[in-house]
Amino acid sequence: MSDPLLPPEEPATFATPFEWIGGEARVRALVDRFYDLMDLEPGYRALRAAHGSTLDSARDKLFWFLCGWLGGPDHYVSRFGHPRLRMRHLPFAIGILERDQWLACMDQAMGETGVDPELRERLKRSFFQTADWMRNSPG
Repeated sequence: MSDPLLPPEEPATFATPFEWIGGEARVRALVDRFYDLMDLEPGYRALRAAHGSTLDSARDKLFWFLCGWLGGPDHYVSRFGHPRLRMRHLPFAIGILERDQWLACMDQAMGETGVDPELRERLKRSFFQTADWMRNSPG
């Protein structure tokens, strides 16, 4: 119980979402849980089918991308240059079903890896905007 005579604790402030989430180890845990769920949960079947037989390359690329996107090290850009997300995803049919499965899987992964609730809500909004922009198929 807090002392009523002391000022309330200020919420922690972070320079970047990368710092807020907890750095590389926490981003890796999030990405690994995301792809584990994709393999485990029948509700993400269409999303999983779009990723081919192995998820190893996708795991690394999403980890590298998210580190930089969240304000941490630009691992993806240093390896591949500008992400060009839409262009790189054009070979894959991405409709509402795939978008919604990606978002649900990521939200579940954020919940299961303990992403701070406020950060989780902010990321959900950003992920939705990006995922919706990636759609290239009506389904």
